[in-house]
Amino acid sequence: MTLTSFGPANRIKRSAETHPLTWRLRDDGEAVWLDEYQAKNGYAAARKAFADMAQDDIVQTVKDAGLKGRGGAGFPTGVKWGLMPKDESINIRYLLCNADEMEPNTWKDRMLMEQLPHLLIEGMLISARALKTYRGYIFLRGEYTTAAKHLNRAVEEAKAAGLLGKNILGSGFDFELFVHTGAGRYICGEETALINSLEGRRANPRSKPPFPAAVGVWGKPTCVNNVETLCNVPAIIADGVDWYKSLARVGSEDMGTKLMGFSGKVKNPGLWELPFGVTGRELFEDYAGGMRDGYKLKAWQPGGAGTGFLLPEHLDAQMYAGGIAKVGTRMGTGLAMAVDDSVNMVSLLRNMEQFFARESCGFCTPCRDGLPWSVKLLMAIENGEGQPGDIETLLGLVGFLGPGKTFCAHAPGAVEPLGSAIKYFRHEFEAGIAPVSAAVPPLARPIVIGA
Repeated sequence: MTLTSFGPANRIKRSAETHPLTWRLRDDGEAVWLDEYQAKNGYAAARKAFADMAQDDIVQTVKDAGLKGRGGAGFPTGVKWGLMPKDESINIRYLLCNADEMEPNTWKDRMLMEQLPHLLIEGMLISARALKTYRGYIFLRGEYTTAAKHLNRAVEEAKAAGLLGKNILGSGFDFELFVHTGAGRYICGEETALINSLEGRRANPRSKPPFPAAVGVWGKPTCVNNVETLCNVPAIIADGVDWYKSLARVGSEDMGTKLMGFSGKVKNPGLWELPFGVTGRELFEDYAGGMRDGYKLKAWQPGGAGTGFLLPEHLDAQMYAGGIAKVGTRMGTGLAMAVDDSVNMVSLLRNMEQFFARESCGFCTPCRDGLPWSVKLLMAIENGEGQPGDIETLLGLVGFLGPGKTFCAHAPGAVEPLGSAIKYFRHEFEAGIAPVSAAVPPLARPIVIGA
């Protein structure tokens, strides 16, 4: 799969007016370095923010634009920025970029960091100016070695050009930026687990409140934003609120554009920058090209492994948070996966739940013990050794691990696809239940928690 696949050439022409995130991309897929980036109007937004805008005005502009987090949660970015303390005496603040992109079936941030590293740096520079943060960290998934190499080079280029470091653009504002590679844990996508890991601690989520805006890295005010979120900031500052809002389709409550994709046995798997509000059918048929010959679409996930399964009839839903919520799940990362008719849903869910069970930090009992339990039951059903009541037990686990039942959102995301798979494909789970005559009494069936 190519990270530069942006759809049929006769359908898409990227421009600064319509594709703020991707119009600078090179056709050969190589990284855009500083000279080329500046020739394509790079750092013009930063110069405007430093020369013409008060810090609070930058925050208000981002808030008015309706920018929301692009990591999956969708929290309004300007509101999050507004939580940072106003007290000028607090002179140590941090800006963290969450680049721990470990959601299965998601690779959008990787593309931005590998091919447009200066876009992320400019977004962080403007954000740091708005938030009065003097130091920033890009917390990068450890497996993204190319992204680390490119980001480090871009940071050095920016330093040499006076765009990072001391007295940036003659403003008297100082901002240092560091690339920090993690050890590869899905839970670090949760902002407080990321903070713990950055500090050298075990990557467990923290109790909230206090929120990072009050007590974050090393006890100081901290703002954590996703890569794609920060990459939207320069265009908003350069071209304004009304333009940014106009990019979304009519009916969408989310503003701007979104990196969306489709993987699986589709004809043209890839990644595209599209306006919020396009339908799943447009994404699937017009951009991904539909299923490969010989395969039929059985189900799809709209935004990563932690979102619920949908059916082909749900493809007409609009791709924005509220549009996907109307058909029963979440937008997530916006990178969809097609499940073809050759896939057994029990096997697929067993594989997913194994991943989520392994990636649990183990802090709270429902997640630590419940996810391995679901794996045990799914393995039995997959092998035709399921017992009467196993499906009900799985549905019980979906409830026990749902929103508000665990310390963070890891478990709810892990069981959402399980609940939706049973809802739509229960017959496949029932097919793995052994006949009653072969059933083992529940008390005689060993379930080894955590094995």
